[in-house]
Amino acid sequence: MILTDLRLGDRVVDIRIEGGLIAEVGEHLGAGESFDGRWVVPGLWDHHVHFTQWALTSRRVDLSTATSAAEAAAIAGAARDRGLIVGANFRDGVWADAPTAQLLDAATGDVPAVLVSADLHAVWLNSAALARFGHAGHPTGLLKEDDAFAVHQGLDAVGDETVDGWARDAAAAAARRGVVGIVDLEMAWNRGAWERRIAAGHDALRVEFNVYTQDLERAIAEGMRTGDALHELLTVGRYKVLTDGSLNTRTAYTWEPYEDGTHGMLTVPPETLLPLMRRAFEAGILPDVHAIGDQANTLALDAFETLGVAGRIEHAQLLSEADYPRFAALGVEVSVQPEHAMDDRDVSERFWAGRTDRLYAFRSLLDAGATLLFGSDAPVAPLDPWVTMDAAVTRERDGRPSWHPEQRITPQEALAASTRSTIAVGQPADLAIVDRDPLGPDLRTMPVAATLLAGRYTHHA
Repeated sequence: MILTDLRLGDRVVDIRIEGGLIAEVGEHLGAGESFDGRWVVPGLWDHHVHFTQWALTSRRVDLSTATSAAEAAAIAGAARDRGLIVGANFRDGVWADAPTAQLLDAATGDVPAVLVSADLHAVWLNSAALARFGHAGHPTGLLKEDDAFAVHQGLDAVGDETVDGWARDAAAAAARRGVVGIVDLEMAWNRGAWERRIAAGHDALRVEFNVYTQDLERAIAEGMRTGDALHELLTVGRYKVLTDGSLNTRTAYTWEPYEDGTHGMLTVPPETLLPLMRRAFEAGILPDVHAIGDQANTLALDAFETLGVAGRIEHAQLLSEADYPRFAALGVEVSVQPEHAMDDRDVSERFWAGRTDRLYAFRSLLDAGATLLFGSDAPVAPLDPWVTMDAAVTRERDGRPSWHPEQRITPQEALAASTRSTIAVGQPADLAIVDRDPLGPDLRTMPVAATLLAGRYTHHA
């Protein structure tokens, strides 16, 4: 296969593909499909996705426009014709009124209603749903962290054939945005789900999947090690452990207290975290630690330093300045979600006022030598790396001024954080072909003409 007339930097080149790899990059390589001077970049990766949740969210009641608990309840109440109302994407951190079971009862009646927060760390249930999920009599109906995750699992009880069909649609949509691979952090036994999907013909994405504490011993018993290829499209990822909560839920673990005097939730303290990380690492599975608050990040870095192992931290949203250089020094990658900065700017100014210069500190981290990996945390933000890159490069959205522009990074740096290969001989023929300069303005709406995975089209406009 030969692709011709592609812009690569300041050159116009042809690319010859053989056996799923780039065999030659040069001029006048022969007859092939012309792309008329469109730009080519390496295929894009989203390094943090909850893929089944992303597929399910497209079928749920959208609450993202709700500006109050009363408005969210009313939106949910309009879906009372469903046997179970499931809403998604509410953000109560900036609401003036509080979400309560009583408020939701008034709008939804006896129909069970479960509303999932945008960050996935909280669920808001009416009385019928509280009884259904084992929390009858809960004082507010707002469940957080582990209680919320247990409800998620109950909501996910959709037949495999149905959810896999939705996952196929979601994968095709990702390919249309130039995506060739994802890291799936779904809180489930992801190996089984993806082996089933690939056996059924899912072939639009490369998938690297993580393992959680409840499945760590199973993964070790099955001999799984980080980097093992179980299939051409399926690779073993890392051991994911959550040590704190989230900003919107006010459970991220911080040095300074929230308005109520608490410091958030340290869900896995160091004395529990260290042996878990050691167990995984000694079995060949690299640790991947969720830490959002600044104190949670310090403790996570302390754990990596104590064990003397490399790994990854997910989110690293609020950091102490003293921790910026520790990521590079310890060999800990930083997996971040830039679009969260756009979603969280108002709630951050409310709950972390005076500290937002240390929030989503991408420029500071790069200048300190850290390795950034970009993702969406879909369904928290859209599975679209162009949206992700635009947020990191501009720090602006919706016509508002750039938020902490001193933390902006370059388009080249954003693209590097969103890819895993290069356009060079011997590299995988994972490519995205786009209509505009990928290092220019307005990345958010980038038109994608074609996507290739191992030299095979997964999207062609």
